[in-house]
Amino acid sequence: MTTRSAPDRLLSVLSAFDHEHPALSLTDISRRAGLTLTTTHRLVGALTDWGALERDEAGVYHVGLRLWEVAALAPRGLALRQIALPYLEDLYEATHENVQLAVRDGGEVVYIEWLSGRSAVGVHIRVGARWPLHATGVGLALLAHSDADVQQAYCEGPLTAFTPHTITDPAELRRVLAEVRRTGVAISSRQVTDDALSVAAPVRGQTGGVVAAVSIVVPQSDAQVPVLVPAVRLAARGISRALGWRP
Repeated sequence: MTTRSAPDRLLSVLSAFDHEHPALSLTDISRRAGLTLTTTHRLVGALTDWGALERDEAGVYHVGLRLWEVAALAPRGLALRQIALPYLEDLYEATHENVQLAVRDGGEVVYIEWLSGRSAVGVHIRVGARWPLHATGVGLALLAHSDADVQQAYCEGPLTAFTPHTITDPAELRRVLAEVRRTGVAISSRQVTDDALSVAAPVRGQTGGVVAAVSIVVPQSDAQVPVLVPAVRLAARGISRALGWRP
């Protein structure tokens, strides 16, 4: 049996927490991390002393603020969000629909900002949420501008279906990605839910590479794509310029 290294055990404790499990007892952490209770107690104690975890009055552990402080230093996280936020707010004020900012992490899209109004169409999104690249507008925009080998590997992998409209055929996905590169926007209709349509555009960094994507999600039934496309493009272009990109 392979012995797990100290860093691996430490990371397994932190990985026990997710959006479905934001608060865990010591026993829960031990079970989810696959560690003995003694080892878990020692590692959780060290992480709590450092501030990565916090223990409430009931003895339940939560992710600590120290991790938030460290995460804020990530250039693709809070720093990018702060630069993009004024443009996202402008896009929201113009539409009062769901506005999202996301980055690619492997074969998934990670949402780092989300603005939504009370009357906006419901979406399965929150800050920090992950979705497969092929099923979302931001994901398609990011995948279309990834390296060719990344696209090839993704198209050859399993393409999970969430609705009857989700792209699950590799040839169709390749066609869609080519269209995204040609038009500069990605349109994802009813791929995650049957009632939503997303329009997304890539955000470029200082050297011109795509570092993020911005999108708007609206009800599919009355989506006015020709009106949404220039608005999303304008937001993406504004964020790109704020990041130092010069076309």
